Amino acid sequence: MTAPDSTAVRTALWRALHVRVDAPPHVFDDELGLRLADPGAGWRERPDMDPATAGRYRAGMVARARFVEDLVVEQADGGVGQYVILGAGLDTFAQRRPEIAARLRVFEVDQPGPQAWKRQRLADLGLGVPDWLHLVPVDFEAGPSWPDLLAAAGFAADEPAVVASTGVSMYLTKEANAATLRRIAGFAPGSTLMMTFMVPAELLDDGDRADHRATASKAKAAGTPFVSSFSPGEMLALARSAGFRTVTHVSGDELNSRYFADRADGLRIAKGEEFLIATT
Repeated sequence: MTAPDSTAVRTALWRALHVRVDAPPHVFDDELGLRLADPGAGWRERPDMDPATAGRYRAGMVARARFVEDLVVEQADGGVGQYVILGAGLDTFAQRRPEIAARLRVFEVDQPGPQAWKRQRLADLGLGVPDWLHLVPVDFEAGPSWPDLLAAAGFAADEPAVVASTGVSMYLTKEANAATLRRIAGFAPGSTLMMTFMVPAELLDDGDRADHRATASKAKAAGTPFVSSFSPGEMLALARSAGFRTVTHVSGDELNSRYFADRADGLRIAKGEEFLIATT
């Protein structure tokens, strides 16, 4: 077993930190990821957990998670019965929202080592893996493709699904992103993809551009460099050419307006990562 990568752990810790240091109402309530990560007693002293300097990134993670779950609930209420999480990491939807998740077939797709580690942590915490939750280990560098393994795990190609891919596209080449879009565009009519993408630094204002470049530098130093970025127009065009019926861009400004308006603490997201919403 291989522990989850640093990005997955940091995301889980930022979600928990939001609950612990930011004033209510909380955008997203998830301390279970902290329990899964089990980082030790001194986790809040980590430099990347500083409430002041990491606030905008913490806000970005909770806004991203809230946006995805809002749409998943909406899709489930509309009759969609499958939810696929690409690069699931320490996602805790199945454990936190069983009243919704149990109405779905939930597929968590991730690397074999970290996923085996997560399965063991779920067992250690007495949570287990219910019948409707499918952990799908995929070696993205070799072996069968993730759609083939998804099908082997019980995914029904003739039924619509909602698919989430957050914090993944920037680590893939543009060609790999295009291939992923083409595969998902071939899902059953009525399927919806939510995918985040990184915009080029030159499209940001001065402050956000500096933050973006600092984040990219840290990612490279951690061995997980950013490989690709897209302007909103480029991403929409890529999704259209992949075969999606409708494509929509959701900006960071829209997420700020939706989740952080009128907060007394001024919490706002760091610009740079935005959403593509595409339907088949």
